[in-house]
Formats: sequence, structure tokens, C-alpha cells
Amino acid sequence: MPVTIRAATPADLDVVMRHRRSMFADMGNRERVDLDAMDASSRPLFARALGEGSYRGWLAQEHDGRVVAGGGIILLPYHSSPRDPSPQRAWIVNMYTEPEHRRQGLARRLMDEMIAWCRGRRMTTVYLHASDEGRPLYESLGFTPTNEMRLRL
Repeated sequence: MPVTIRAATPADLDVVMRHRRSMFADMGNRERVDLDAMDASSRPLFARALGEGSYRGWLAQEHDGRVVAGGGIILLPYHSSPRDPSPQRAWIVNMYTEPEHRRQGLARRLMDEMIAWCRGRRMTTVYLHASDEGRPLYESLGFTPTNEMRLRL
């Protein structure tokens, strides 16, 4: 069945949030209370960002309108550095493909669209956090690990 890639609109908020929740559940975060808390705190952010353009989403849609995969870029103000002089960072987030549509190249098509969009805006770098399942795709696209560290509080 042919799938087209289209831009997400504010009307797609429920799809974006369903994909976000499903992405985290697939990575092992299945506690309903935690997913509900995440949804409650991040839904207003994504609603606002979809409306103002600081979140750009791309959705893979079948001819009947069913969205089967998606991903997006959240643009965040960020301090520049010698390696990245832009005062803004582009983070790829919410990458998700419905299980029955996996291994058909949809994630790669979405990533190609997002990378092209970043290049079109003359961004020098795009960031993401990779799941174990997504890491091979991202590495094949040229993403490399960084020296980022984390302290859980």
C-alpha cells in the first residue's frame, strides 16, 4: 500500500502524542502512571510548539488517511559553541512506526525528510537520542555518539 510523507499540523496532536507514548512503551517504559504523567506534561508543550512552529513533524500516511509512522524535530534555544555556532538546536524526537509497518523503510524516509529540512535551514548539526532498535538506522545515516553524560537526581 503506498505511503506518503506529509507535514504534521496542530490537528495531528493526538497522533504525535500516541506515537510518543508508544515509542516509550516499546523502549520498556510501560508503567501507565508514568506514561500518563508524561502525556499530561508534554501535551501542552507539543500543542503550543505545533502551532508556533518550534516543533516540526512529519507523518507517513496511507492513502486512506491512516498515519502509520512519524517523527519530528523540536527546535530549542541553545548556547552556541565553536563546533555549532547556531543559537538553536534541532532534536529529532518521537520517531515511531506502527509494528505492522516496520522494516519497510518508513523511518529512513522520515529521517531523510527531517535531515533535508535541517540542511535547508543551514543547520550544522542535528541531535537525537537513539533507542537500541533505532541505532543501526541512525548510524547508517551518519549519526555518531557524542561524549554527553547524565546524572540522574
